[in-house]
Amino acid sequence: MAQPYELDGGFGDGVRIGLIVLSTDESLENEARTILAGRPVSLLHARIPAEADVTPETLAMMAEQMTATAERLPQGLDVIGYGCTSASTIIGPDRVKALIQKAHPGLKVSTPITAVTAALKALGVAKLGYGSPYVQSVTAPMRAYLAAEGIETVAEASFDQADDFTVARITEGSTRNMLNSLAETEAVEGFFTSCTNLRTFGIIDAVEAETGRPVVSSNQALLWHMLQLAGVDARGWGPGRLFQTAL
Repeated sequence: MAQPYELDGGFGDGVRIGLIVLSTDESLENEARTILAGRPVSLLHARIPAEADVTPETLAMMAEQMTATAERLPQGLDVIGYGCTSASTIIGPDRVKALIQKAHPGLKVSTPITAVTAALKALGVAKLGYGSPYVQSVTAPMRAYLAAEGIETVAEASFDQADDFTVARITEGSTRNMLNSLAETEAVEGFFTSCTNLRTFGIIDAVEAETGRPVVSSNQALLWHMLQLAGVDARGWGPGRLFQTAL
């Protein structure tokens, strides 16, 4: 005998956000949980095929799978984020948005490079200390993108790593040391540590305290930007000065 039932909004009755996560990424979802656990937000994610060897050529290949991956996310979301800083730069954030909107017409879309740009501007950072795990062929387009947005890289450091499996295992202490080395350049007004697979949430507050300057990471900025686009007051939810700041 059929039983009567009632409906509600499901998990996260209210705000629903989607993430397109690289098949090689082991950090973005875990860092997202530290911000969203216990919050009135439903996070849903889909995996896009990605090569472990990070080059401009392998990054560009993800464009072919963007719409199909977005289709695996349910309709009715408030915003979708694409979780790759370097690929969103190589493919182009406008093209990423268009490819996702083929599956979700009119939906708000964020990428790490657009989110980081918005975050640095919100924090008033125009002279940047840029830290990443990448090889130079991957960092150059990002520095050029930020420069076109009025954000100049005045100091740079990298782990010179192209293997995504290795990137996920770089210690937060190593990244902390890298950012502190960038702080030796007096012109640096703030820091950007790039890559959604590079863990940073455990050291952002410490580096800000040690240097007196704001730190923006790919995952921190992407999640902050997505929540802003969804109309969520997320002040105090995440690490760093950024999560005390609005667009």
